[in-house]
Amino acid sequence: MARDARAKPAELLTVRQVLEELGGISRRTFYRWRELRIAPACIRLPNGELRVRRDVLNDWLEERAEGVAS
Repeated sequence: MARDARAKPAELLTVRQVLEELGGISRRTFYRWRELRIAPACIRLPNGELRVRRDVLNDWLEERAEGVAS
């Protein structure tokens, strides 16, 4: 699916930024969640670093909100 040329590119967050957004969870916890496949989807850059799209993180958080009807 082609993106509109005027569309703003998705904001990419570093792992550190994601940890801060999640209230300061530890890096170890985040990587454990990745092993368990319960962390938000990540993008691995060619240099091996991970990034998480802002919209993916927001959706991931929304899915985990208590009291939300499925």
